[in-house]
Amino acid sequence: MKKYAYYPGCTLGSTGVEYGLSTLEVCKKLGIEMWEIPDYNCCGSSSAHLVNPYLALGLSARNMAIAEEAGLDVAIPCAACYSHSKAAELAVKESPEKRAIIEDIIGRTYKGESKAKSILEVLAESLDLEELKAQVVHPLKGLKVVTYYGCLLTRPKKIACDDAEDPIMMDNILAALGAEILPWSAKTECCGASHTASEPGVGIGMTDKILLAAQKSGADCVATACPMCMGNLDMRQVQAAKMFNHNYNIPIYYFTELLGLALGIDSKKMGCDRHFVPAMELLQKYEKGGEQ
Repeated sequence: MKKYAYYPGCTLGSTGVEYGLSTLEVCKKLGIEMWEIPDYNCCGSSSAHLVNPYLALGLSARNMAIAEEAGLDVAIPCAACYSHSKAAELAVKESPEKRAIIEDIIGRTYKGESKAKSILEVLAESLDLEELKAQVVHPLKGLKVVTYYGCLLTRPKKIACDDAEDPIMMDNILAALGAEILPWSAKTECCGASHTASEPGVGIGMTDKILLAAQKSGADCVATACPMCMGNLDMRQVQAAKMFNHNYNIPIYYFTELLGLALGIDSKKMGCDRHFVPAMELLQKYEKGGEQ
């Protein structure tokens, strides 16, 4: 059994509950042990580096150091948490001076030996796709999916867990479950991030373009691996439709929810009934054993 330190961050217990539930259920089903980092703190998100870049690195480094003391790499579902944690890992390796400053901030040793890994990366590395196919209980045959990676899993290049232009980790996993992965134009576009709240005209406009691209592709749903992207594409979908006079009703799923569904995990157990855009009807068709 593979074992990782698990870093849920701030969102998986709040706005990204479905991601946390589905991630832990899937890992349990696949025999991947998750040890939650004790006394973990916020990764610094998008705020700390604006105040003090070394403080931002220190916040993530502290979590990583605790995992390093346990001899474990860190599995991180949130794309932003992954990006910040990976930046801290690389920073302590770049120069002794940076490492000394960061270690002074966190009050403990961190050598960068514990690696930050996106949960997408963890699953892609852990799964033999042929063996995964054999574990499928509810094949996703007939389900047309566009995979949405967003910004933080693929940029900047030195931090990216997959190809920056054409990432395929999510595609490969979902295709192994029987889903049809459609080509589309917005695979790594920005969802608008927090601009959907601070500058709605700009941020929601970016969200709208992604939803329109998904609709034009003919997809039944969008699969993502980021709580911020999920929040904008799911929670802001009605707002975007009204603001730009568009008509779409596209379910948005964490890729772990679709993986869990295919493995026979109850959709409600993964929190799939918590979505803003109704997501249960489509999933229940597969739970009942038939393609849509």
